[in-house]
Formats: sequence, structure tokens, C-alpha cells
Amino acid sequence: MFWIITAAMTVLVTVAILLPFRRRERLTAEPPAAYDLRVYRDQLREVDRDLARRVLTPDQAERLRVEIGRKVLEADRALAAQATPGGPVPRGLAAVAMLVLLLGGAALIYWQLGSPRMPDTPLAGRIAASEAQYKARPSQAEAEAKAPPLDLPAPDPEYARLVEQLRAAVAQRPDDPQGLALLAQHEMRLGNLAAARDAQSRLIAALGDKAQAVDHARLAALMVEAAGGLITPEAEAELDRALKIEPQNGQALYMKGLMFIQNDRSDLAFPIWRGLLERGPESAPWVGPIRQLMPDLAWLAGHPDYQPPAPQGAAALPGPDAAAMEAAGDMTPEQRQQMIAGMVEQLETRLANEGGTPEEWGRLITSLVRIGNEPHAREIWAEAQTRFAPRPEALEIVTEAAESVGLTVEAFGASPEGAGTMQGNPPAASAAAAPAAKGDGAAHQNPRPAAAPVSASTPGTAP
Repeated sequence: MFWIITAAMTVLVTVAILLPFRRRERLTAEPPAAYDLRVYRDQLREVDRDLARRVLTPDQAERLRVEIGRKVLEADRALAAQATPGGPVPRGLAAVAMLVLLLGGAALIYWQLGSPRMPDTPLAGRIAASEAQYKARPSQAEAEAKAPPLDLPAPDPEYARLVEQLRAAVAQRPDDPQGLALLAQHEMRLGNLAAARDAQSRLIAALGDKAQAVDHARLAALMVEAAGGLITPEAEAELDRALKIEPQNGQALYMKGLMFIQNDRSDLAFPIWRGLLERGPESAPWVGPIRQLMPDLAWLAGHPDYQPPAPQGAAALPGPDAAAMEAAGDMTPEQRQQMIAGMVEQLETRLANEGGTPEEWGRLITSLVRIGNEPHAREIWAEAQTRFAPRPEALEIVTEAAESVGLTVEAFGASPEGAGTMQGNPPAASAAAAPAAKGDGAAHQNPRPAAAPVSASTPGTAP
């Protein structure tokens, strides 16, 4: 079918290019003087007819014959000068030669750069290839061996010392769920993904039947991160265990959809991600990546007309309107910075006078850090903790915003008995494992989902 369509298009283009030259050949085959000569002879016959009908007098007819006769003589002399040997028009031959050259060059380029021998790929064949790719996935150990190391900054020495104390405490109490949970969390932050995965696996074993869906989803996230973003069969098994306990677990569903994308099954990933996007909430760490990739995913899945729901909640907070954004394009960097600072000040004033949602408080904190006013951001963060202390769910939203810009400091038990605290500002965990760092499955350090999403332009490719 491809070659039939290509041949038909080539013929149509060839005819379209040559047709104007063919018309020009017909028009220029007869010299202009020959046409004039025919006209003048027709005029002489008209004079005779008008004289017979007595429209003209004999004197008028004679004067017209003389005048037309003079034009006939001039046209005859011009015809003799314009006479050329018969044959095809040279421009037509040049056009044909140029067309042959272009078509031959195009065919040669396609033969070198294209894939002329590629067979057809019907739907059944593509599904079979996806299934083969799915079954040929490397194991967790193989994927971890090939995964590139994380490039994280060196941790604070004090923080590293405290984590070492935690390791010693867990070694003395290897079945303590709290210690194992903390160890998995902080090993992940240090970039020791294999150690974090091992600690999380031991935690699930220690919990036994009490292990929750979030525990299995967190383990799957750590496995995906340790494998360089690839969802291995072992990680998929953990996702299935999480979904068996909690069928609507957002983190597990996100990674399940990502697994289908990595294996070229956008048709199976689309309904999963569509449900997550439409259920929300907008603050969920997986909604942002899904919203970004959904247009490409919907097209690949055969739903090109799908329109995702409009953002709500945190993503719909007040911001600059279209006129302000257009005006900002003509500003200098200093002017844009002043405009942003003015908007942040307006938001702070409104929150101080009228109050606001936790999402707005989170936006104020992150905005202050991004414009370089971190000390004041810490003041607002401290005030927000007091204001939202009676509402844990609201405080969690503000906490996530503060953590996303590195403001929070956490404490955890270091000794075997849990006495004492260790404080520090650990390095940010990698985006791929961030949602696994909290007990409720939400993002702890970074509001991105458990596995770094594939690129929008190349769905199905492992990150």
C-alpha cells in the first residue's frame, strides 16, 4: 500500500509540473503574426459582406480594403521573420530533464536515509512485538547493574554521621519497623538506592500481613529508581501487591501506566492515567507529569480528541493574567524581577489581611525562595506551621511546598531505644523515588511521581 500511494503521488506531481509546459508549447507553436494574418483576412471578408448588405458604401469599403491590405502585408512580413523550424519546445525538454533529476535524487535520498525494506507493521504485529519486549525485560539485578550512578552533591558531614548512627541502631534491632522505615528513607536521600531498597524490603517482611499498599508502592518506587527508571518484573510484582490491597492507590497506578508506556502499550496506559488525572487531586505528585504527557499519550492510544479536565486547586491559584505576561515579554530582566516581587508582595499582603488556602501559603513560601528571600520564606513557613497545626491535611500541603525548596529540617531517633534526635538538612532525593518517602504515598522531597516519566515526544522509552 505504501508503494502504491507513493507511485500515485509521484505521477500526480509529475503531471502537475509538466502540464503548464505542455500548455505553453501549444500556445507558442504558432507565431503571433500568423494569428494576426488570420484576423485581417477575416476582416476583409467582413467588409465584402457589409458591402453586400449595403452597410458600407463602395468608397468606405475601398478605403477599408486598402487599410486592411496594408496590415496584411505587414503581418506577412512579420510572419516570415518569425518563422522557426518545427519541433518540440526546448523549455519542455529542460523541464522533463529537471523533473527526472529531482525524482531520481529524491528516490536516492530515501533509499539511503529511509527504510524502503521495512515491512508493514499491522496492529497485531505491534502488539506481539510489545508483548515480546515486555517478556524480555531485564531482572531487577540486571537493571541495577546497568543503571548509571546518581550524581548527588556530597551530604553534610553531620547528616552523614547521624545516618551512620541510624544504621548501627537498625543493625542492633533488625526487625524494628520504625528503624527500617527511617533507614530506607535516609538511604534514599543519600543516593544509596540499593540499600534503601533492601531496607524497605526488610520493613515489609517485618510488617508481614500488616504491610499496607503504600509500603509496597514505596518499595516498587525504590526498585524503579535503582533500576534507572525501568519497571522490572520484580517492581511490577510489588505494584500488583499494592493494588491488590488498595486498588485505587495513585502511586501504584501511575507506575503501572508508566510500565505499559515503556512497553509500547499506550492503549493500556491511557485509561489508567486518564482515571488518575480526572480523579485528582491536582496536588497529587503524579498529576503534573500525567497532564504534561497526556496529549501525546491520548494520540498514541487512539483518542486524539481527548481533552483533559481543567486544573483545579493548587494549579488554579491566582497569577499574572495574559496582559501581564505579554507586558513582561518587553521588560528587562530587572523589570521582570520587580514585577514578580510585586506580585509576591501582593499575595503576602492578601494572606495577611484576608487569609488563604494552604496552597496559597505554599506558593508564597516557594516564591519567596525563588526570588532570593529565603530568610523571610522561613518566617512565613514558621507562621504557616502554627496556623495550620490543627489541620494536618492542610499542613501537609504547606510542608510539601516548603520541602520542595529545601526549607524543612526533620528529626528521627538514632539510638536503639529511639532516644535522642538527629537533625540536618539532607540532600534532595532523586525525583524518581520522591513519592515513596512518605507514609501516605505523597511526595516527600519533590512533588514528582515515583518513577521519572518518559519523554512526551518518545513515549515507550525508558527514562
